Amino acid sequence: MLAGQPYLADDPELAADGLRGALLSERFNATSAADPEGRRAALAELLGELGEGTEVRPPLRVDYGYRITIGPRTFVNFGAVFLDVARITIGADVQMGPHVQLLTPTHPVEPEPRRAKWEAAEPITIGDNVWLGGGVIVCPGVTIGENTVVGAGSVVTKNLPANVVAVGNPARVVRDL
Repeated sequence: MLAGQPYLADDPELAADGLRGALLSERFNATSAADPEGRRAALAELLGELGEGTEVRPPLRVDYGYRITIGPRTFVNFGAVFLDVARITIGADVQMGPHVQLLTPTHPVEPEPRRAKWEAAEPITIGDNVWLGGGVIVCPGVTIGENTVVGAGSVVTKNLPANVVAVGNPARVVRDL
């Protein structure tokens, strides 16, 4: 699965990992803003790595959690969905608007393997100092270069270089920074 090879979605080991992720994300999502230390502790237990000074506002939805790395001083607004079937790496000083989706899973186009519950996944990498506007969707296998800005509502289907502004569906570069 982590190597990008097909796997069966109902594998018992994956189901156990998914249950762990669901329980820990429920715990994180139930935390109070009045208890920032408890909120951070719950998030640190859920994620693979959590940088210093990073803030993630609940609710957050994940598949497993432990395949997500978030660098220091990053801000993730309400309603993020990080489907971490493959690794998700988020750099330092990243800003994400509400309802950003980072989606690593892929599914066969052919009906029979899809019916048999075969899936695969490709990692996502978000560089340092990236800004993803509200509602941005990042598709499997995408890397976004440092300092890049992606406009609200954009769907990122291909890699974006560093130091650009991209918008649209599919996202396209509209200017250099």
